[in-house]
Amino acid sequence: MKFVSIVIPVYNESSNIGSLYERLSDAMGDRYAWEVLFVNDGSTDSTLGEIRRLQSHDGRVRLLSFTRNFGHQPAQYAGIMHARGEAVITMDGDMQDPPHLLPRFLEQWEKGFPLVYGRRKERRKDGFRKRITAKLYYWLLAKASRTDVHGQVGDFRLMDQKVVEHLRKMPSEAAYLRGIIAWTGFKHCFIEYERPSRASGKTKYSYSRMLHLALDGLMGFASLPLKLGLILGVGSIASGTGFLAYIIYDSLANEVMYPLYKWLIVVILMFMGLLFILLWILSEYICRIYRKQHSRPLYIIDETKSDKDH
Repeated sequence: MKFVSIVIPVYNESSNIGSLYERLSDAMGDRYAWEVLFVNDGSTDSTLGEIRRLQSHDGRVRLLSFTRNFGHQPAQYAGIMHARGEAVITMDGDMQDPPHLLPRFLEQWEKGFPLVYGRRKERRKDGFRKRITAKLYYWLLAKASRTDVHGQVGDFRLMDQKVVEHLRKMPSEAAYLRGIIAWTGFKHCFIEYERPSRASGKTKYSYSRMLHLALDGLMGFASLPLKLGLILGVGSIASGTGFLAYIIYDSLANEVMYPLYKWLIVVILMFMGLLFILLWILSEYICRIYRKQHSRPLYIIDETKSDKDH
């Protein structure tokens, strides 16, 4: 019987823990051996007590508890690192990732997909501002990065053990798991679903936290911001050269006398372009140092075959 781990980061979700556990039990049934690993991210309500109550009745319930609130992504990463299953499912504790879909995730895993993503069909239940900013962010990330970070995909996913093993080799990547999991490049599929409203309580993702997560994604996987120096530099030099050529032509052909400050402005514009290009070169060097300390491998091998294997 295959063993499945379900990782759920929780922060002040005491009102949802019991119902979530019951729905998980109904969804998983007896086909798989399974565990549910709750990661208590420094909750200040009775969340910890609720998890301990479940533990006293069911040995499949495990607990990791942080000393304080470190954030959703570090909590999820810690759960993945401590999961023991052949497949690891991550989901939120607010009941917006429907447990009844887990058999469909496992069915696709059995068909050979190392990664199975839950993808929401639409975001109508989100506010207008959140829908617009989410679309803009994923469009920008897609244009600025060579990693295909899928839109409308959150942290509701299944990962095969071989995906998890690669994550364990990259301990500095907890800041933006959505990006690094997509970066691994394993074969994947999607389970589309209608995302329900939060069962109870309030969202823990404030706009400041969402902004922080978005910056982690852009800085970790997008190189376009670094190239702005090159774009601005080339643009400044090109426009400065054009202006310089024009005033030289106008002075010689039409005998127009330009004051000294106009010549200086054009020259300064060209030198500013040069400075932007030098800034871009410096940024590229810093970026290469930054990426080296990430401990990401140069490539990931899915499987190997030789003539003897046939």
